[in-house]
Amino acid sequence: MAVVALDPGVELLTRSAEPLIRWRALVDLAGVPASDPRARAAREAIPSGPIVRALLEPTPERNWYSKWRGAHWRLTSLMDLGAPADLPGAAEQVEPAIRGLTGGGRVTPVARKVEVIDGRARFCASQDGNALAYAVHFGFADSARAAVLAGMLARWEWPAGGWNCDRRPATTHPSRAAATATALSITAQRPGVVQCKPQHLVQFAHMGAMYARVGLGIETPRIGLLSIGEEETKGNELTREAHQRLKASALAFIGNVEARGIFSGDADVIVCDGFTGNVALKLSEGLVEMVEDLLGEELQSTFSSQVGYLLSRRAFRRFRKRVDYSEFGGAPLLGVGGLCIVGHGRSSVKAVRNAIVMASRMAANGLMDRLKPQMAQIAQQNSVSEQ
Repeated sequence: MAVVALDPGVELLTRSAEPLIRWRALVDLAGVPASDPRARAAREAIPSGPIVRALLEPTPERNWYSKWRGAHWRLTSLMDLGAPADLPGAAEQVEPAIRGLTGGGRVTPVARKVEVIDGRARFCASQDGNALAYAVHFGFADSARAAVLAGMLARWEWPAGGWNCDRRPATTHPSRAAATATALSITAQRPGVVQCKPQHLVQFAHMGAMYARVGLGIETPRIGLLSIGEEETKGNELTREAHQRLKASALAFIGNVEARGIFSGDADVIVCDGFTGNVALKLSEGLVEMVEDLLGEELQSTFSSQVGYLLSRRAFRRFRKRVDYSEFGGAPLLGVGGLCIVGHGRSSVKAVRNAIVMASRMAANGLMDRLKPQMAQIAQQNSVSEQ
């Protein structure tokens, strides 16, 4: 096996006395395969590392939140260090730690003695957020107590989309420090406990239709369901059941749409689960990039094609603008308390700029104020359908 040459700074970390640091330096920083002998040896030695052993060692502290010795802080530190999810001795401490926050499953500010001032729950969400984060990290995403934590955080979220423990009535904006870690923990927990169900696809269809009407000006959006065939009997159990529910709804449902029909324009809104949608999105991006590369090669291949490009370059620029995702910047995240634009993980400066422009335009047009009444109506319909 070939030896991978390391950056001097990374090489220094690989000589750490802590196996966890060596392992993360090799795998995360240097990109060394996990099967590499050095990475494998560091991974196997993690439980015996001095820092890890100290954090796993039970302490005489009976209070789970006792700084910095309580189980809460030790588990948070292990998570921040990137300890593997299967670290021996960690999982056994998660349930007792989060029990201190969740109690018997109480979910109201009164039960938790959370003070509500001017309609906003004033509490340190980072405490609950960190607890939810290490619960997810160490394999408790689908536990009842993790669900309670996520539910409490969602219930106490401020209208602007965050949390704050500042008790001054004049404070109306969430704390970025508290909101960032907490929002990430909720995002990490949700995929672990929510499997897409037929009623969810119907909800997605309603939200997509609502945005198409209010945000895009399409009076009667045509709704399609992404599947492997146009026949309603095609697809898996999820899509077949969702098809029947969509057909019975008041939406302008046109039926199943195959992947090749995504760009046909037959449907204004195409509904699918998040995993399928992400694959379709990334495949589309890759196809556009490949077409652009092939076109560029062909246009540069001969003198006549270069002349042709010079004569047609305005048309090519317009074409690129129409298919370039960075021209759009992102898409609005529906169902949250404020205006949120979700961008690509590898967004360019241009894409980020256009996402900001999109958010500014939507705010100026009062998009959220126009969406809220319809979102409330959808939420009421959803609560009835899931009873």
